[in-house]
Formats: sequence, C-alpha cells, structure tokens
Amino acid sequence: MKEQHLLKKDGVSYVLPFLLVVSCFALWGFANDITNPMVKAFSKIFRMSVMEGTLVQVAFYGGYFVMAFPAALFIRRYSYKAGVLMGLALYAAGCFLFFPARLSGNYYPFLIAYFILTCGLSFLETSCNPFVLSMGEESTATRRLNLAQSFNPIGSLGGMFVAMIFIQARLYPLSADERALLSPSEFESMKMADLHILIQPYLFIGIVIALIFLAIRFLPIPRHHDAEGRDDLRSSFCRLLRIPRYREGVVAQFFYVGAQIMCWTFIIQYGTKVLMQLHPDMSEQAAEILSQRYNIVAMVLFCVSRFICTFLLRYISAGRLLTSFAIAAIGLLFGVIFGKGMIGLYCLVGVSVCMSLMFPTIYGESLRGLGNDAKLASAGLIMSILGGSVLPPLQAWIIDQENFLGLSGVSASFIVPMFCFLVIAVYGMRTMLRSRMKAVS
Repeated sequence: MKEQHLLKKDGVSYVLPFLLVVSCFALWGFANDITNPMVKAFSKIFRMSVMEGTLVQVAFYGGYFVMAFPAALFIRRYSYKAGVLMGLALYAAGCFLFFPARLSGNYYPFLIAYFILTCGLSFLETSCNPFVLSMGEESTATRRLNLAQSFNPIGSLGGMFVAMIFIQARLYPLSADERALLSPSEFESMKMADLHILIQPYLFIGIVIALIFLAIRFLPIPRHHDAEGRDDLRSSFCRLLRIPRYREGVVAQFFYVGAQIMCWTFIIQYGTKVLMQLHPDMSEQAAEILSQRYNIVAMVLFCVSRFICTFLLRYISAGRLLTSFAIAAIGLLFGVIFGKGMIGLYCLVGVSVCMSLMFPTIYGESLRGLGNDAKLASAGLIMSILGGSVLPPLQAWIIDQENFLGLSGVSASFIVPMFCFLVIAVYGMRTMLRSRMKAVS
C-alpha cells in the first residue's frame, strides 16, 4: 500500500509526469557515460597528456556550474516544463555542434560543444530533480528521487555500450606514442577518420533528443507546483544560507560528483595498466576495450544497487545508509591503491555499489522541507557538480607522474576520491545526528 502513495499528492496521481521526467534522467546518464571514455580517446586522437584530455571534463562539468543558477531563475519565472524543454534544446544543440567541430579538426571546438551540451543538462537536472521531489508527500521525497535516479544508470549503460562498440572499438588501434611516429600527413588523415567515428553517436542522440522535445512539448504536465508564491531572491538566499543541512549538502555533493567522475573516468586507465601488466602481449586498445567492459559491470552493479537502496530506505535512515556506504567506499579504495593485479580492479568496480545512493540521497536530504525555495536551492546542488570538473584534473596530474608517494601514478591517484568519500561520510553522520535530535524533540 505504501508504494501506491509514492506518486500521489492531495489525491492527484503523478505517474504519467513521473514517467516523462524519468526519460530525461536516462538522457543525461547517457551523456555522462559516453563522455567519460572520451578523455582517453581525445588524448590519443590529438596526442595529448591525460591532464590535457581532462579538459573534456572541465568543459562538461563547467557547463553544469555556469548554467545552474540561470536555470533556477528561468524555472522560477516560467515552469518546470519550460525548464525541461530548454534543457533538451541546449542538449540537442550541443550534440549537433560536434559536426562543425569535426570539420575544424581542432580540439577546442569540441570543448565548446560539450559546454553547450552540458548547459542543457544543467537545465534538465535543475528542473527534474525538484520536480520529482514535489510529485508526492514530503515523507517519501528521498525515496522517490532514488527511484527516479535509478533510471539514470540505465542511460549510462547505453552511453558506455555506445562508447565501447561504436567509438573505442572502431578507432585506429595505434597508441599515442605510436601516433607520434607518423608523418604529419598520416597523422592528420588518421585524426580526421577517428573524429568522424567519434561524432556519429552524438549526432544520432541529438536527433533522438529533438523527438523527445516534441513529445514533451505537446503532452500536458501539471503546473500547480509553479503556482506557489515567489519571494525575492535575497530573502530566499538568506533563508538557504541559514540552513546547515543545505549548506553541508552542497559541499558533500561537490565531493561526491568529483569522486564519481574520477572512479568512472579513470577506471579505464587503471584497468589498462593492470591488464597490460598481467598480459604483456595485449595491445593497448584491447586492454582499453576490456577495461570498458569492467566499467559497464560497475554501472550494472550501480544500477541494481540503486534499486535495492530505494527499498532499504523504507527501513534504514538516509543518514545511516549514506554513512555506511561512504565508509565501505573508503575501504575499497584502499584495495584499489594497494591491491595487486585484479584485486585492485575488482575493488574499483565495487566502489560503484557504494556510490549508488549518494547523489539522490544528498540531494533529497538537502532540499527536505524547503518548499518553493527548493527551486533556487536546487541550483546550488547542481552547481556543486563543478566537483566533476575541478577534481579529475588533480587526479590526472597524479596519473601523469610515473611515481607518486612510492606508488605508481595511476594507483596513487585514487587517494583523491578516497578523501571525497571521507567528506561524504562526515555529512552522512551529521545527517544521522540531526534525524536523531529531531526524533527526540
């Protein structure tokens, strides 16, 4: 009986709007996880260092940061539906810009395309997350968002499969060092052929997004959420800054997104290193493709774990579950850093199980009880996705070092996400403490 009320409020059912919005969760999951392997792909195609390749992540998550606050103002002025449509329009535009970027043959136009694409994703996340929270009673809001976010990794799996089958497997197999030995004309010809392969999935998904835009545009979605009174921005900001739960949630989300992107982006570098050490005769491209398969396994575990966590939240407090999973992630990362051979790779795959509930749980707990202020507050939480832009270059810099603190650069680099999970564990404990104090009072 409880599940029947998960998508009901004041006697109104929100099943259809929920399903429409959930499709957007899958769409931005696709974008995130077709992009992570592109750090390695662009590094190879343009003969760059790993750190230069992470400019893809800087542009990608920088768009989230820049557009989150304007998106919140847009939603306050218009509606959740308008925010979703604007997000889809920018997402499609960014995808289509990959075509002129390929014609230029330069790296930086691709970064512009990624930036515009993720401005659209920022609109989508700023609109969809609080919209889902409002589609039922406040007591079930965190569970409802965990359920919606469970469809995000389904899109992510699609992005991973497309990256592996239609991009990585079709690129020229030469490593960056081997490409450095080519003549300028040979390198240019290979680069343009690889870029032609790389842009095809983005153009296809751009067409899909355009069709979804039209479907949502002409389907009715309730707007009563947008009819609430609007206070001036200064009053809203002042209220939000006085709420420790919200302030700490923004910080925790910053470090969580950084940890997630690092663990998923650099699993390919880590897996390639491990597999080539164990199989010296294996080519770099074969090791990369096999590493991407481990990345897909990690995402499957992430997806299954998120559904399980949605169920567990009926019986275990969000703070307790969040703390437990953050501590488990720290333990697994010890295995990644100091483990030998496949043990470290298995530990890195296992971290995805721990990450599954973190984003929606931090988001839901941070916005709990904020009412109409949730529209503006969601911008702060989406801006905190900047962690996915700021922290990966630090890890990439460590990877580029042959030796760091007596360890290989790749292994030692996972000290950075380990620190991130420590911050999340502290946030989880403080959330748990606040829940206990509220229960006592």
